[in-house]
Amino acid sequence: MQSKGSTGSKSEQRTGLLNGVAAYGMWGLVPLYWPLLKPAGAVEILAHRMVWSLALVVVALVVMRRWAWAGELLRQPRKLALVTVAAAVITVNWGVYIWAVNAGHVVEASLGYFINPLVTIALGVLILKERMRPWQWAAVGVAFTAVVVLTVGYGQPPWISLCLAFSFGTYGLVKKKVNLGGIESLAAETAIQFLPALAYLLWLTASGDSTFGTQGGAGHAALLASTGVVTAIPLVCFGAAAIRVPLSTLGLLQYLAPVFQFLLGILYFHEAMPPERWAGFALVWLALSLLTWDALRAAHRASRALRTATSRVVAEEQIAPVYEHP
Repeated sequence: MQSKGSTGSKSEQRTGLLNGVAAYGMWGLVPLYWPLLKPAGAVEILAHRMVWSLALVVVALVVMRRWAWAGELLRQPRKLALVTVAAAVITVNWGVYIWAVNAGHVVEASLGYFINPLVTIALGVLILKERMRPWQWAAVGVAFTAVVVLTVGYGQPPWISLCLAFSFGTYGLVKKKVNLGGIESLAAETAIQFLPALAYLLWLTASGDSTFGTQGGAGHAALLASTGVVTAIPLVCFGAAAIRVPLSTLGLLQYLAPVFQFLLGILYFHEAMPPERWAGFALVWLALSLLTWDALRAAHRASRALRTATSRVVAEEQIAPVYEHP
């Protein structure tokens, strides 16, 4: 018979898994959304995303009454500086991604998120001085070979992929040091982005180049305003998943987004995939398979070691009274 606690735990994990699939699924399908915002350019879309994301997050924080973190952040200049760096690199990431999708480079954009885990490991070694296991070295080596193959295939380095991977990898590294919750982090970052974004939108309006309310009517304006919703909802789902499912599960779920993006690029946007590009992607997938297998093996070993240690402690506690009371 199953205990109530076990049922509750499984229910929580199921909820977390559904939220994780929803988050990465939405991130994977977002290439369908950005083209709807044309004729707005990538920079205008980016600016609207920053402004409307802050508006939505502020409403959420007011409803939840979660403001204490803001005062603490303002009293910590180093942490505030890191948030500013995070805001800068995610601005680059968002801008390049929006431009890439609307310029017909969905497949190359998906590659950036495929290689992101490998870039994260490389940044950990270079910046945090972490030590890589042999299979991680092998995965990074295979990924480097893939980049060389793709460089030959494209006739130039896959700069869109590399820019997305390194900007998002740097963002993750900085966020790890900042250690703010999902909504709080988005609020802090968009607050920093807000004034430059608003200034740009006002300048566009003054120069007569803004598409908000002038082209496409109310529908186009509503779509631009909904960029805040498109940004915030997946993050809320991700936050709900992160506290309910193991990190190893989230690590596997993260591949959903680039898989969806890749399939959209091939099947919906009909982007070209010559043989050398297939070869490059195959090498990337091999590298990710090695990385995933190594991560699962390491997690299994750690779990087994923990169980062994726990069993030893329990055994010692059971034996101890015999020696304490001869």
